[in-house]
Amino acid sequence: MAVELVTIPCLRDNYAYLFRDSASGLTAAVDVPDHAPVLSVLAARNWALSMILITHHHDDHIVGVDALRAATGARVSGSAADAHRLPFLDQPLHIGESLTFGAETIAVLDVPGHTIGHIAFHLPASRYAFTGDSLMAGGCGRLFEGTPAQMYASLTMLAALHPDTLICSGHEYTAANLKFAASVDADNPALRARIAATAAARADNRPTVPSLLSLELATNPFLRAGDPALRAAVRMPDAPADLVFRELRARKDRF
Repeated sequence: MAVELVTIPCLRDNYAYLFRDSASGLTAAVDVPDHAPVLSVLAARNWALSMILITHHHDDHIVGVDALRAATGARVSGSAADAHRLPFLDQPLHIGESLTFGAETIAVLDVPGHTIGHIAFHLPASRYAFTGDSLMAGGCGRLFEGTPAQMYASLTMLAALHPDTLICSGHEYTAANLKFAASVDADNPALRARIAATAAARADNRPTVPSLLSLELATNPFLRAGDPALRAAVRMPDAPADLVFRELRARKDRF
């Protein structure tokens, strides 16, 4: 594998990620809920960290950034528009910008909704998307700052990526997200199978992320707002998909 990926559990239910270009040795971290688990993996693999990427400003994604930078000398990159509430950025990033990572390109995507300044990182050749708390395994992030229209647009963009893309999201919320999904999409056989697989993984203390976009398209209700069966289940058979999404997000908030 040209770009190797490692999922690192942090805190109670967060994840950080490391990915490494085998040819150049370049290594990047995405979000740092806690620096210690990331340093432990780097030491175990004898990797030198080059880059820290930040998806958004919430403490449980950035609290370990400065300690990890101090320990490794890695450069920190995040949204230029959100720089006022992020750790110091060695490289402020603008929407549509791309980073060179060995032979790979990292595209900076605008995915507001959970927060206004939320960004995602897409590696199209390796088919990784680091989505933070925008598109999540079985769900999407709560709308703390953005609007339903913004989140729906963000998810629509992410849903258009290659279906074999690995969605690297920020939390172990999958079981809870799928419990809600079953409340609005109970007749979906792919969802029932995913619920069983998720329960088995968690019983073995295995992460349920990253997840394939194709699986999200089949089972995540927030990506299925245009599906006739789901529309019928929420009694909105003729509503536009963005309004169905709005209703789904409101129901999840009350669930």
